[in-house]
Amino acid sequence: MPERTVTVASSVGLHARPASLFAQAAAATGTTVTLTSAAGRSVNAASILGVLSLGIGHGEVVTLAAEGDGADEAIAALAAVLETDLDKE
Repeated sequence: MPERTVTVASSVGLHARPASLFAQAAAATGTTVTLTSAAGRSVNAASILGVLSLGIGHGEVVTLAAEGDGADEAIAALAAVLETDLDKE
């Protein structure tokens, strides 16, 4: 199972709009993706409520893990989302 550590760039972290955009992107990958906070809590990345429940702020480090066909591509795409300040778009 490929993994990647990423620093969250959005100025408000993964709250409201950024969390929604991230969860939608995760669902669109068609693979099972797990988002893990620095505190060690893991959720399904496609679940907006799960992502919000982690309370991830700006500059926090998270880990993405995926399984199945296209896992490497899914992680790369989602890492790019997290490394973008989604509040400025």
